[in-house]
Amino acid sequence: MIDYPNKLNKIFDKLQKNGAFAIIVGGYVRDRLLQIDSKDIDIEVYGVSSFEKLKIILEEFGSINTVGKSFGVCKLYLQDLELDFTLPRIEEKIAIGHTGFEINIESDIDFTTAARRRDFTINSIGYDVTHKKILDPFYGIDDLKNKILRAVDKKSFVEDPLRVYRAVQFCCRFGLQMDKELFGLCSMMVANNMLSELSKERVFQEIEKLLLKAQMPSLGFKLYEELGIIKSFDELHFLTQSHWNQILHTLDNLAKQKTANKTTNITLMLAAICYKLGREKTTSFIIKLTDEKKILHKVLSLVLNPITELLSDSDLYRLAIKVTIEDLLTLTKAVFQETDHERYRICEINHLRAQTLGILHKKIPPLLKGKDILACGISPSKKFSTILKQAYEGQIEGKFHSHEDGMIWLKKYLA
Repeated sequence: MIDYPNKLNKIFDKLQKNGAFAIIVGGYVRDRLLQIDSKDIDIEVYGVSSFEKLKIILEEFGSINTVGKSFGVCKLYLQDLELDFTLPRIEEKIAIGHTGFEINIESDIDFTTAARRRDFTINSIGYDVTHKKILDPFYGIDDLKNKILRAVDKKSFVEDPLRVYRAVQFCCRFGLQMDKELFGLCSMMVANNMLSELSKERVFQEIEKLLLKAQMPSLGFKLYEELGIIKSFDELHFLTQSHWNQILHTLDNLAKQKTANKTTNITLMLAAICYKLGREKTTSFIIKLTDEKKILHKVLSLVLNPITELLSDSDLYRLAIKVTIEDLLTLTKAVFQETDHERYRICEINHLRAQTLGILHKKIPPLLKGKDILACGISPSKKFSTILKQAYEGQIEGKFHSHEDGMIWLKKYLA
């Protein structure tokens, strides 16, 4: 038996009334067998002749997203659940890249034939909700028990180069070992430069899953090395073995202390990889992964502002302008947790002082603003920005600590 939310039964009942039956497939079945909770459920529907008929059946349960129409997919949000309803299909490779497939909907094929297009045996398991029966034509349950990752079909596997990255992140997330044939297939695909067909967006999605979902992301990067993937990131070639080992330790340390913010977590992980690269190589590395300027800016702010000593209040105030101090200290402590106890202690002290100053997550707000300059009888001009900058610098230097004292300082400065 595979547990699933009871609220789905009303959908399954309607499908049955329309001569169709549903099979829960893929990741949800795998995760439930591993006793992992999931809100994303893929459901394959048999006995429906067209995508339009499936859409009509499902419309009473909520708004249907038809973005996946060409792939035979209906996306439906049911309260806290994200449901993907698919029709059984056969894929034929017609062009290079992850999306270079012709999709043929085949409503009358059996589950085994439909499951053969899947990447790994652990993802080819289905659950027939009508007969309460697990379907496992490629022995994925045995592979889960034996901690083995195997390809379902050798021929179709090599048609999608993204599966190499997926193989790595699945091994790390679920503690699996690639079987010899799969490792050979992945190595061959890397050696033949097939991964260059992939868009950076798809690659980054898989690297993100590795960094954010694996308990020990270092294992994934070691697999990248063994398979030859790491060679495509020439920015990392300049790292010494000692620095590379330190990066791997840092990734694992960060994996143990994730925040609730996904962007913060991925930024810290990427900054850990780039910790010894400098501005130019960091920029080049991040641009290879993503076009998100926000991520690049945050990673650079962490890499270019290392904490090496105890900082004064004014230095901490200035640092808070450049970077989120909480994130910088989290990264620095993760880097030196095992290797430099004195540096770690310095981070702890700086953390406590930044917390006392109220600047762990934001810079100190300015006490003086434009309206205060106007109150001193100064007409608006281009000099306002210079005056405000000097006022803020005075505040950081501790020349005043309240608005009242700030006004006294301002009048003297203007005079």
